Amino acid sequence: MATLPNALPRLAALGLPLPPGRLVDATADGPWHEPLLWLADEPAKPGAWSALAPALRTAGLLPVLIEADGPHGGPDTWDLMPGAMSYPGDHDPDEVLAELWEEYAAGESGEDWPGRAESAPEDLAGLPDTTAADIADSLLAAGSLLREPRLALVPARRSADVPAVIGWGGPANHEGDTARLCAVLRSWEDRFGIRVVALGFDHLLVSVASPSATPAQAEAIAAEHFAFCPDNILQSGDDVRAYAETRLLGQPAWHFWWD
Repeated sequence: MATLPNALPRLAALGLPLPPGRLVDATADGPWHEPLLWLADEPAKPGAWSALAPALRTAGLLPVLIEADGPHGGPDTWDLMPGAMSYPGDHDPDEVLAELWEEYAAGESGEDWPGRAESAPEDLAGLPDTTAADIADSLLAAGSLLREPRLALVPARRSADVPAVIGWGGPANHEGDTARLCAVLRSWEDRFGIRVVALGFDHLLVSVASPSATPAQAEAIAAEHFAFCPDNILQSGDDVRAYAETRLLGQPAWHFWWD
């Protein structure tokens, strides 16, 4: 897939205030021809994300929290597949959502694809990055969602592309080309100011700068979530409306997991 020039090989020369860490190039097919990400050696602490954000803007690198000691280990053992990923910008997010809805959600809901939710009405300015830093701090302080969360840096054009850039296969049982889901994440970036904050082997958390403010909007977004990650709803015991009310309305973070 098309990416930015990779700044990771010259990371030491960038002068970033990084803790000790290492470059990761392990994939399902052996070492990749360039590093996929930089990973800190020690678990991250609150404030780590915010401390790096200004320097990263000029380096072409984006932060993400990585679960380094989950049931499937860390990114070295996740069987990353960067060579199998297409480019998120080559996919229409509305078409992706409609196709996934027809394949996975239509039979459960009994309804046709309702179309995507409306965009956030306000200019979000710098709020998405501020919200991402706040959610990262909350995750690190709570210490419950990720086992041994570490700060990672990825050479990506935008936060939504991070999973595809590293060849993350967390949704493989749902969608084999993660870039198609990243196209949806790009749409959510534009409409709701999301940022990819955390990745585990098979789960993903995004911050949301403009969360749903009304039950109707939450329900429309819930339909998109059903297409994007059916397990969120099917394994929760909720229908779309209940999921919208309990998991989306006013919530500044969305969590997805694929079985």
